[in-house]
Amino acid sequence: MGDERILSIYKASRSIKKRENSLYNALCSIFDDSVFVAEIAQLWPELPLVANLRCGLWYSKRFHHNCYFKSTDGHTNNLSFNTSRLNLHLALLAGQKGGCIIVDSTRKGKRFPDSMSKTIPIWACVMNRAISNHKNRMRGSVSVVEGTTNNHKENTEQDLLSWDCSLHLPLWVPPAERMAIENHLEEWTKQLETSGADITPLLSILKKPLRPLWISQKSVIWLNEVPDHESWDFTPLILVSASSSNGYLQQRTASEFSWNYIPGAGDDEESWARGLSPTLFWNNAIELISSGPDQCNQKVADIVEKDRVYRAQRGHNAPQISIKSLKSFGNIDNSHSEEILLDLKSTDTRSGENLSRDDSKVCWLGSSNIAVCSTQLAVNAFDVDSILNCDQEAFSACLKDQEACMHLPIVNSKFDRFSLLRNLPSAVSFANSQLEKGKKLLVCCNTGEDISICVCLAILTSLFTVEGCFDDGKSFRETCITKLEMRQRLIYICKFAVNARPSRGNLKQVFSFLNRESNSCVS
Repeated sequence: MGDERILSIYKASRSIKKRENSLYNALCSIFDDSVFVAEIAQLWPELPLVANLRCGLWYSKRFHHNCYFKSTDGHTNNLSFNTSRLNLHLALLAGQKGGCIIVDSTRKGKRFPDSMSKTIPIWACVMNRAISNHKNRMRGSVSVVEGTTNNHKENTEQDLLSWDCSLHLPLWVPPAERMAIENHLEEWTKQLETSGADITPLLSILKKPLRPLWISQKSVIWLNEVPDHESWDFTPLILVSASSSNGYLQQRTASEFSWNYIPGAGDDEESWARGLSPTLFWNNAIELISSGPDQCNQKVADIVEKDRVYRAQRGHNAPQISIKSLKSFGNIDNSHSEEILLDLKSTDTRSGENLSRDDSKVCWLGSSNIAVCSTQLAVNAFDVDSILNCDQEAFSACLKDQEACMHLPIVNSKFDRFSLLRNLPSAVSFANSQLEKGKKLLVCCNTGEDISICVCLAILTSLFTVEGCFDDGKSFRETCITKLEMRQRLIYICKFAVNARPSRGNLKQVFSFLNRESNSCVS
């Protein structure tokens, strides 16, 4: 009798918790927080609004660009400057526009995610130091041009002296952690300088050093005293944490429906969004919010299915979305989104219509005759002769030679730790056969940001010289690839594919493949 009572109490508490963390609550919370983001954006309308992927992408209908700073790079005892996520395009954008506003959020009850508290400040400081070092080297190596005035030289030296290279952290970062970060700054700056990243364009575009500022819903802003961003002696990175830090499960009311507020509701979208993307949400936001908690799930299902059918009718990649119970995943925290999880191995929620302007680009990797993009764009093959499809779903490409299309169903390292490694020999062999005929190769995957990037990394490293010339792998067979060399190739790719987000697990598989291949060639 006692056990049954305990079980019934547990079921009741689980039912309440599921209802509190429902899809409707998440969407209402995002919509409510977006009002705050819009208000901050209006304070500096000239500055571009940038979403920190992926959570930040939910909090506004219109973003000018995306960036990718991971909170894990700013976690205590895991501090790092990651050269595979350099975000050079963000520094260029900030330099061109005089600054930018970056949006993100967190569920953990903190005012700011670690990506804003530490990762971005570290990045800004390292960038400033690298730029300053580069300017100093240029000043030391260039002889004084005849006719150069002393006044001009004094101004140049003054610019270098005023270039702020100090670390700017928020007040809540403890002194011990600040000291730990400062101890690594020189090391991280050298990593950036030896990575092969081209920061030369920043020298002319970035007139003032980068510096972060922090704004949350607790910040007090006097509207009649908002400074003009051009009046600052730095290039501002205004970090906006969209959610309230003390409103977890606080009951609120919208229209005739009440709902529970969830801070950072846009985080971990696979666990709650049911296939809904940020663009689909904002295209149907009023309808979804006004549908109420009882009808919201069905409305989302109808919207997602309608979008899938729309894409399928136009020949786009549009697999059926399946939903699994979290119980089948073992010991997973299933407190979110009514115990459902999207089957990521067969799910594609980023249609051509749902892509942002930056995601919709087909990225040509320099003069290599190789392009990378998402599967949706690859379906309607344009100016290419061959396609390497790394998505799980096959499609019929519009190519003259159907044999010039290879399908390798590669899954993410989270689901199969060796899927990419098993398929890389076939991928490189196919790429070699196409490139040696002078064909243009398109490599695609679900998002165009991870698996396809890693495949391109393996192809460029295996078949191209350091200078970027195709040589059928001759130079690769004569040497062993180090992590630094692979990192330099990845940075080269990210120069063109600015939204590249290769996962650590997939990069490890690429490195294993390259070392195995080079060792076999040497032996």
